[in-house]
Amino acid sequence: MVNEKKEEVKVEELLQKYDLEASRLRSPVGIAATLIFIIAVAMSVFHLYTAGFGILQAMKQRAVHLSFAFLLVFLLYPMTQKGDKSRIPFYDYLLALLGVSVGVYILANYDQLVLRAGAPTQMDLVMGFLAILLVLEATRRSIGPELPTVAIIFLIYAYLGPYMPGLLAHKGYDLKRIIYQTYLTTEGIFGTPLGVSSTYVFLFILFGAFLEKTGVGRFFIDLAFALTGHMRGGPAKTAVVASGLMGSISGSSVANTVTTGTFTIPLMKSVGYKPHFAGAVEAAASTGGQIMPPVMGAAAFIMAEFTGIPYVKIIISAAIPAILYYLAVGTMVHLEACKLGLKGLPRSALPSIRELSVRFYLLLPVVFIIYFLVRGFTPLKAAYWGIVGTVIIGVIDLVIQYLQHHSDRIDIQEYARAMIQALAEGAKGSVSVAMACATAGIVVGVVTLTGLGLKVATIIIALARGNLLLTLFFTMVASIILGMGLPTTAKYIVLATMAAPALTQLGVPVMAAHLFILYFGIVADVTPPVALAAYAGAGIAGANAMQTGVTALKLAMGGFLIPYIFALSPDLLLINTTPVDAVVAVISACIGVVALSASIENFLLTHCRFYERILLFVAALALIKPGLATDAFGIVVLGVITVLQHLRRQREGQSEASV
Repeated sequence: MVNEKKEEVKVEELLQKYDLEASRLRSPVGIAATLIFIIAVAMSVFHLYTAGFGILQAMKQRAVHLSFAFLLVFLLYPMTQKGDKSRIPFYDYLLALLGVSVGVYILANYDQLVLRAGAPTQMDLVMGFLAILLVLEATRRSIGPELPTVAIIFLIYAYLGPYMPGLLAHKGYDLKRIIYQTYLTTEGIFGTPLGVSSTYVFLFILFGAFLEKTGVGRFFIDLAFALTGHMRGGPAKTAVVASGLMGSISGSSVANTVTTGTFTIPLMKSVGYKPHFAGAVEAAASTGGQIMPPVMGAAAFIMAEFTGIPYVKIIISAAIPAILYYLAVGTMVHLEACKLGLKGLPRSALPSIRELSVRFYLLLPVVFIIYFLVRGFTPLKAAYWGIVGTVIIGVIDLVIQYLQHHSDRIDIQEYARAMIQALAEGAKGSVSVAMACATAGIVVGVVTLTGLGLKVATIIIALARGNLLLTLFFTMVASIILGMGLPTTAKYIVLATMAAPALTQLGVPVMAAHLFILYFGIVADVTPPVALAAYAGAGIAGANAMQTGVTALKLAMGGFLIPYIFALSPDLLLINTTPVDAVVAVISACIGVVALSASIENFLLTHCRFYERILLFVAALALIKPGLATDAFGIVVLGVITVLQHLRRQREGQSEASV
């Protein structure tokens, strides 16, 4: 228990240092801390109640959600990072109350607002203007100035439409129309992004908090160690497996890196991996968690709303590409271990699979989620029953541990405190997402009002001259640039409204277009110069941050190849395909991933010669484009180089033996 407490403290310290959101948080004490705790618990209770017994009307549900988020943001996040973070100044209490008033105004006047739709009163406009200012300020505090800046630019664009050049020009809208669109409709602040945040996203963040408190997170890490720790370069493979498991229920690349990296990075270094490589492995593996079903990141829920595709179909389609991503990272980790001649950990130093097997019931909450999604329940209901199941499994685990260790008593009070703490932590973890969604809603509202989405799609296609590969490339660049400055959710929302239509117009299926955008927004977390997950890994490893970032980018290179494969060959997403075509697409993609990994690592069976490395990279690129000729070329190149390296390795072995 003492060691677990120390580990929790270490993780918190690392999050404060490397997670930008966590580093902005206050640490109030006394009455202020109690007040925040009560508000956070109340927020979670409200969302649990509505998930179980029926959500409110869309505008009302979102208004309550935003009111809670305003309260927590202004009490938790200071206006600046300077000064005493243990106290809350009076003006932040005032801003918190003003934020609540914005939501209460919607609730109190809902019927009248519906009746006078399109004809706002002066008070409606005043409250709308206040709401916009508060949303922008709350978002700036919680996630930084980038997204609010983007939203302000879009608001200015809505006003100055007639002065815009070329295709970007529109008739322009006055302040009254812009405020009405942004505050009093479901096409602005209270739009689809906030709607998803107030339902699915909140419940799944809360689900993750409950899993952590019941020990499932640590169980994932122990299980990964037991399965892979003894292999060549075992701790690195453990990092890949553990981060995939943890990431599937965590929406944060940085939090995932810190949580699992605290255990895996020191072990990677102990078996011979260089510090920067150890940090990079954890960062690349943790980043991929946002594309790993069944939970994925918050953006997946918004994708379901934007596209109208059921969430269960999205996670089924996303499964194979996500596995391929981890295959790429795992292959490079293995090749690096072979290149350095590394070994694994002795089995005596690893958790016992036999001992872990008696606690496999801890995985049942995740099984519940998958079961309910497959049975056709909404993600909201699936998350609700997943949380209920987690609490029940936690109690069962408590009883089993009591019986096994013959303790004097079952500490139900401590367990209850942990569950209440999970309620509070889940709410606190959701507020930055809520504010990002509210601000992204402003952007979506302007895009809807002005028709900007179709105009941008037309411009992208014109720049690419109708070429699909060029259009994909431009979209990739935009996704990475936005992903560096914006959270994944906000970045996805912006590009889904503007760039995705360009891809669909050129024949890319809707699912593939939206997953393409999501992938490149996510890999921005390991793309220098703003590679936050990589920098967190570097901090734990004691390595150079930029070197770790570049190495993480290399390890995540599969994340750059795979989206092109499924955009050009939707068979990989199991869209309108036959089993034979799907199998062929998967085999082709696997070969491409192995070829790419070997080229990047400069090692297959032995060190690559210069021309071999180039040919492997060309083979990987050839396998992007589906077709018999390109697939045959890629397979032949990989096969020939494998044979050549096998013969060369035999000769080298004979030479060493003769010496």
